[in-house]
Amino acid sequence: MRRQPRPFQSSLAGHFADFLRHHRALGKSFQTEERALRLFDQYLVEQPVHNPAEITPAVLEGFLGSRTRPISKSYNHLLGVVRRWCNWMVRQERIPHSPLLLRPQRLTGTKVPFLFDPVTARQLLAIAAQLPDNNHARQRGLVYSTVFALLYGLGLRVGEAVRLRIRDVDWVRHVLTIRETKFAKSRLVPFGPKIAAMLGDYRARRKPGWALLDDADPLFSFDPKGHDLIHPGTISQTFHHLWPRLNITVPEGVAHPRLHCLRHSFAVGTLLGWYRAGINPNERLLQLSTFMGHSHPSSTSVYLTITSELFQEANRRFERFAGVLLKGVTT
Repeated sequence: MRRQPRPFQSSLAGHFADFLRHHRALGKSFQTEERALRLFDQYLVEQPVHNPAEITPAVLEGFLGSRTRPISKSYNHLLGVVRRWCNWMVRQERIPHSPLLLRPQRLTGTKVPFLFDPVTARQLLAIAAQLPDNNHARQRGLVYSTVFALLYGLGLRVGEAVRLRIRDVDWVRHVLTIRETKFAKSRLVPFGPKIAAMLGDYRARRKPGWALLDDADPLFSFDPKGHDLIHPGTISQTFHHLWPRLNITVPEGVAHPRLHCLRHSFAVGTLLGWYRAGINPNERLLQLSTFMGHSHPSSTSVYLTITSELFQEANRRFERFAGVLLKGVTT
């Protein structure tokens, strides 16, 4: 049973709680936002602040300065949560204006994510399939290779894959039901014949124990009885253990592979496929956003890293487009 978090302790406790209730009523989880506000709440316990009007720029600067954030992205996230809370307080007419004057830190040294091509992805799956069992995990190779395939082939988040239940797989219509994900929404994810064959092989190799499982049991489990979920961190650790064995050369300016790169690669690969098929990506971006479980296409656009292959395909499309126009001008 999940332990309930303790109440906010500062004089602004009610305002923090109201802010979270407001956004959660809109279907947002706001777990990381709550953790950030709890840090702010702890800071305010030690400060002479008794009401919202006493939240000054100096108070906010003191709080953000008290939290060591060597990485700009981490600092900007904390700053962003405070900014959202202040703006919400203004909209609720609890304060006349936002006291936050600080600006985000400049991001430096940001590297391009590593992208798996089909060849490298198949190599990863092959290496994962060879993982031996141990005393704490049976059929490790089968589980890891199947999970990695879903991340790369369907663009799932690792948390979505490991939370799949047996009932979430429609073996006839070839559809996965992804329940209560990042934005507290469920969605349907169809899969093609290759994923269907892979999942069918996974189910066949899980027999005879599969017949003893309930529909509510996890699709992926190392538990001999099949009842326990695998922690996403365990999947990530195994990925970091495996990828160096691929003997790949990471180009300069590109970050080392992370598990999330498999999902990123799916998005870029989909865009590349559209270009090659003559499909206008702008007309399909909303579909890709829905497929990947994003709340807005702008979230999906973050994944669309410009690669040399994408650039070449986009350039070919422009040349065809411009060629028609130039032909019309010269005739």
